[in-house]
Amino acid sequence: MRNGLLILLFLVSSVASADERPNIIFMMSDDQAWNGLSVAMHPNIPWSKSSVVDTPNLERLALQGMRFSAAYAPASVCSPTRISLQTGRSPAAMHWTKAAPNVTASGNFKMLAPRLVKQINANSVTIGERLQSAGYATAHYGKWHINGGGPSKHGYDDGDGDIGNEYAQRYADPNPVDIFGMAKRAAGFMEKSKRENKPFFIQMSWHALHSPGNAMKSSLAKYAKRMGGAAADKRIGFAAIAEDLDSGVGMVVDAVDRLGLADNTYVIYMSDNGSGGAGGKRRGGLSGGKGSVWEGGIRSPLIIRGPKVPANSWCHERVVGYDFYPTFCGWAGLDPSRLPSGIEGGCIDSLLDDGKGVVERPREELVFHFPHYQSGDGPHSALFLGQFKLMKFYETGRLALFNINADISEQNDLVNQRPEQAKALEERLEGYLKEVQAQFAIPNPQYDSSRPQVELKKGKKGGKGRSRKNNYPKRTLRGPGG
Repeated sequence: MRNGLLILLFLVSSVASADERPNIIFMMSDDQAWNGLSVAMHPNIPWSKSSVVDTPNLERLALQGMRFSAAYAPASVCSPTRISLQTGRSPAAMHWTKAAPNVTASGNFKMLAPRLVKQINANSVTIGERLQSAGYATAHYGKWHINGGGPSKHGYDDGDGDIGNEYAQRYADPNPVDIFGMAKRAAGFMEKSKRENKPFFIQMSWHALHSPGNAMKSSLAKYAKRMGGAAADKRIGFAAIAEDLDSGVGMVVDAVDRLGLADNTYVIYMSDNGSGGAGGKRRGGLSGGKGSVWEGGIRSPLIIRGPKVPANSWCHERVVGYDFYPTFCGWAGLDPSRLPSGIEGGCIDSLLDDGKGVVERPREELVFHFPHYQSGDGPHSALFLGQFKLMKFYETGRLALFNINADISEQNDLVNQRPEQAKALEERLEGYLKEVQAQFAIPNPQYDSSRPQVELKKGKKGGKGRSRKNNYPKRTLRGPGG
């Protein structure tokens, strides 16, 4: 009898402990620049926020939480980031480094990109499965875009199915790209989880900023007037849909607060890739854009509000999207030693007290690998170590080296001043890519230097520091998987 009572008390204690674990809401926008919000992403860089777009709900979230000035999406394009977030591994390790179709040999490019299997492996243990097995109610709303049967096949109790960009194109005013529908479904899932006394994990993979012409008519009119153009202009649509997205974010956060869950819920907001991000004229900006591993392609806005996160605080430590896999598992009370093999991220929980600390990953360096043609730079990779960033361009073998802490716009190439350091970092880059058995572009046997290559609709090429008149997200080379 006494043993039975002890077992009962233990079970009750375990349930109570589980119920106290935090809820997690992870929101990810699509193609949103680091400085595409009306929220500054760096306290000392005026152009780190948009001078055009209004995102008042994200401003409020930032005032209530912590901003990360050096946050990175796992990839500079869509689906590689999504597979990385689900698995806690880099796109290079997952052999999924591009979203849109590759160029072909007949295009007369110098190199041929690797073939990709664009489907999540059935053996991959997703973050949804990990949290579901720990007793969390799990949901994934919005863009899945990694196939494999959709969220329900990979650890999510509720979701919108195996959908990509095309899903949202049918939704316009009064529910542009299903922003408000997603927010309502998330609120309903929170209410249900609260009734059932279960912690929850919700991933909101917003479709915006895709289909900018589907923005609310009132938003389009507002930005047409502000920017001096027609509502049909895509750049006006991008600004309008960004504000509509902000309204959806506000609906989700309001539901958390209304349900009395704020004290025990982490709310996270970031983008799936950069989208350029120059400031106004002569104000500076980020080099590159979507489809490149310059800062404009991979640096992402990131805001976290949560139980112990100080209000209106900053973190300047470098973090990457696949850090969230071990972070979420830690919040759920899962034993770090039992994480799936190959996890590359590190828990960022230690940063949330005061923005300072060290993220312990299996490797000290961070690598971004894009062995494709999309941005105008050709196949290339980047490695971060300490305050330095090395870039390697495979067509020519060129290296570039930047003190990224002092030169966020990547204007001062130090490779000739620090050749030995560049060589050492190149060896680290090659070592990492070999370790994860990364795929590479190879020489094109049909390449003919006397013939022009097929012209791509190029995105912004990095390293020039070009500025644009308006600070709206710039669209780069598009494809059906973008």
